[in-house]
Amino acid sequence: MSSYTTNEMMSVAAARRLPDGAVCFVGIGLPSTAANLARLTHAPEAVLIYESGPIGAKPTVLPLSIGDGELAETADTVVPTSEIFRYWLQGGRIDVGFLGAAQIDRHANLNTTVIGPYDAPKTRLPGAGGAPEIAGSAKEVLIVMRQGKRAFVNQLDFVTSVGHMDGGDARARAGLPGKGPVAVITDLCIMEPDPVSRELTVVSIHPGVTREQIVEATGWPIRFAAQVGETVPPTTTELDALRALEERTAQAHGKTKGGE
Repeated sequence: MSSYTTNEMMSVAAARRLPDGAVCFVGIGLPSTAANLARLTHAPEAVLIYESGPIGAKPTVLPLSIGDGELAETADTVVPTSEIFRYWLQGGRIDVGFLGAAQIDRHANLNTTVIGPYDAPKTRLPGAGGAPEIAGSAKEVLIVMRQGKRAFVNQLDFVTSVGHMDGGDARARAGLPGKGPVAVITDLCIMEPDPVSRELTVVSIHPGVTREQIVEATGWPIRFAAQVGETVPPTTTELDALRALEERTAQAHGKTKGGE
């Protein structure tokens, strides 16, 4: 078995959660890496949709933004953004929403707006984009992000996109059609919401990672399932596909591997 990085384990574990044939609304960054890796490995029939209008995008390199020409050039078709949201997303035609965030709380609510007070933030983040609508209307949501106390916080500085709100049946009471987040995949573990409380619970730990590391990287008292599994390591096929994708992307964007 080839050696691999924690980021590679995260990308592979996230990619595995996307079923073949699923219609997936993809965010830029880590979600795009995972979704495209899935398409290049076990899910060739996955239909990737981006906010800017491409449907069935098959980029050979990872897009820099939703406006990257690679998405439109490789898509089956391109439609207006309004159609993406009204017909596809709000119409209940998106199976999976793939999102990232700057902050997440124990009920998988997300912040991509500001760090610090809204009126005088320490950092102004990229903003909501389509994430609130994806989080509310996709049939289910997958979240992929690196784990640390600055990101996994006890209380969000701003709620950009709702996960399971304040837990329990809050989403159903709010009238949101989607299931909300069904898994959070990090560079340390995989979490799923508790069936009753909807609080994120560790269900699988990546090889070589300890429970103590996960506790230390979480800003609330993280819970572990009664039976916690070990994530299956990346296969050679998965690693080869991921590394080739990242190498093509680096070359296309004028970067050397591992460079900025």
